Amino acid sequence: MATPGQWIEGARPRTLPAAIAPVLAGTGVAAFNHSEVWWKAALAMVVALALQVGVNYANDYSDGIKGTDADRVGPLRLVGSGSAAASQVKVAAFASFGVAAVAGVALALTTSWWLVALGAVSIVAAWYYTGGSRPYGYAGLGEVMVFVFFGLVAVLGTTYVQAEQLPLPAWYCAIGIGALASAILVANNLRDIPTDKVANKLTLAVRLGDQRTRALYVFMLVGAAIALVGISMSTSAWAALGFAFLAPATKAIRTVRSGAVGHDLVKVLQLTGAAELLYGLGVFAGLLIAS
Repeated sequence: MATPGQWIEGARPRTLPAAIAPVLAGTGVAAFNHSEVWWKAALAMVVALALQVGVNYANDYSDGIKGTDADRVGPLRLVGSGSAAASQVKVAAFASFGVAAVAGVALALTTSWWLVALGAVSIVAAWYYTGGSRPYGYAGLGEVMVFVFFGLVAVLGTTYVQAEQLPLPAWYCAIGIGALASAILVANNLRDIPTDKVANKLTLAVRLGDQRTRALYVFMLVGAAIALVGISMSTSAWAALGFAFLAPATKAIRTVRSGAVGHDLVKVLQLTGAAELLYGLGVFAGLLIAS
């Protein structure tokens, strides 16, 4: 039986900026357009956090039963380490998805019913990242889906449930946040190239190879910075507060470009998560000031 501390570690709290940042950015755009609805923003945050935790537990379960985590570098995996039974982790994943579903239905009831379908697709995508007989995470599509669901869907969905429109700045935010969320996964998969090759997990990093994966990581962070210029130009110069993300991002890029491997790349995950959180928080604060 895993301890409470192990369950918390298994939820991978360092990945939670990927859930928090899009809601902050999307709410910032709504506030700039004087259409913020704080209780809806809070529910959107519950949806995002519950989905992220659900994804992490589902990934732990699916990789664990496939044996992918048998020789893993990085945070604790509950199933792979034997700390918790696979069935328990599966229940935890679906419990998290249930929380997201309840909060999502509440938002749909007060906005539009088609959001229920979008939420269902999000949950299915979360499960089949590493679940099922043909997980798309094993086929090199993980970064694409993270960009779509933790960038486009999360940011645009947050703005829409409050403003019921999708202004141009929301799209810029979605692109920037999506790029940083995907960069977290790129860094994770860069670290795991050796073990993923052995497990026949053909992530995008495995397919691209070490050097091109490092270049992709840098490209994504540069792309996020360009998107932030678009946010500032289409809203207010205050949105440039988001450039605070460059402090941890620059350190992360240096580490990646230095050729760091294994445990040294865990630091990059932390720095990229911090960068995404600062990006979302900076945009949120700047657009709130400008509103």
